[in-house]
Amino acid sequence: MKSAFLALGACVLLLATSCGGNDEVAIGQKTTMAVNPVFDAGWVVKGELIKAEFVVKNTGNYPLVIAEAKPSCSCTIASIPEKPIQPGETGIIRANVDTDKTTLSIISKTVRIVANTEPGTTEVLIKARVRNK
Repeated sequence: MKSAFLALGACVLLLATSCGGNDEVAIGQKTTMAVNPVFDAGWVVKGELIKAEFVVKNTGNYPLVIAEAKPSCSCTIASIPEKPIQPGETGIIRANVDTDKTTLSIISKTVRIVANTEPGTTEVLIKARVRNK
């Protein structure tokens, strides 16, 4: 019985150590990223949904983990990549602005990206000119 537990323990240990890869993320690993800071939607009609995409490239040596993308107002909803972005690879942060909830004018909405970078936050901007039909 004891040898069965030892064999089972050895198998579990072997499985645990053989599944490692370069995509492992450790606490404290800082990396760098490149992102175009402005999405210009141009002229849009009030009621139109602005669909902004920000391509984020991991320019560092560790996996890039985006913790959140926090919009500046309730008219904007943002989504982040589910998995870490490996060094040299890219991911997309999407942000939608509901112009029904904005004024008729030039708008600028920010999205604050929180990630394992230094500094830990980066702001991107969505701008547009909202007009009537």
